Amino acid sequence: MTGMNRAEKKRAALRAGLMAEKPCVAVGAHDAMSSQLIEAYGFDAVWVSGFGVATMTHALPDLNLTTMTETLAASVRIDGATDLPVLADCDNGFGGLSNVVRTVVEFERSGIAGICVEDNLFPKRNSLYTGESKRELVPVREQARRIRAGKAAQETESFVLVARVEALIAGHGVEAACERADAYVGAGADAILIHSKDKSLREIEGFLKNWSGLGKTPLVAVPTLFPDFTDEELYGKGFQMIILANHPMRAAVQAMEETLTTLRSQRKAAAVDPHIATVDHIFELVGTKEAIALEESDG
Repeated sequence: MTGMNRAEKKRAALRAGLMAEKPCVAVGAHDAMSSQLIEAYGFDAVWVSGFGVATMTHALPDLNLTTMTETLAASVRIDGATDLPVLADCDNGFGGLSNVVRTVVEFERSGIAGICVEDNLFPKRNSLYTGESKRELVPVREQARRIRAGKAAQETESFVLVARVEALIAGHGVEAACERADAYVGAGADAILIHSKDKSLREIEGFLKNWSGLGKTPLVAVPTLFPDFTDEELYGKGFQMIILANHPMRAAVQAMEETLTTLRSQRKAAAVDPHIATVDHIFELVGTKEAIALEESDG
């Protein structure tokens, strides 16, 4: 990769991961520190979780309330903290066709390796939400038109656009999911993310059995709702990339709640010290010693 700039190296790494003879495992980051830790623990890529950005950065529900520019700003911070390729969750492209095109242009120009765009109608509903909620999808031909326009707007060949199919989540069935996946690949999508709430994986396996693109176009899984399958097991079924989408964010929330509960009841800092990171560890993670040494050097 001699001569490549940082963005091109990351995009090459993401494309290599989507073509490798082993699973490419991405983990969801909601801020720069979580991105840095994901790299430190040996994962292959970073997923900018739209759910994480909405809830952790803005304390908002994941209902298209965060804007493209807010998501881009979070993605740039996350990307800057890691040498891993970053794939950003861009919901439904934040609006119509022109919004999708602008999203592609802005994220590509900012150096992000790739984005994922889903076919939920604006305003979206989070796919994991289990309450009663009306869910509508963008018509398949229109979504294909948006993907085609987004790909045409790219300035490089290497930028990755993943098309997310929500047909199974919306209850439209396997045939509709296959139709959408075919249409999106035909429009130029570099990979397909197929999502389902079926913990048994029967819906997903129905898609894998019937989709003509299996083995030709990389498939992406987000196994939040079927968590008992390992990355190797999912790879064996036909998935190239596995995204552990929101686990650091959820871990952080639980840890903060437990810490605050203890502080509230015990009323002293020492009560939580055995259960939280030391200040020195935080200094170490962000390279404080090295930064001070540089400041104090003679040049």
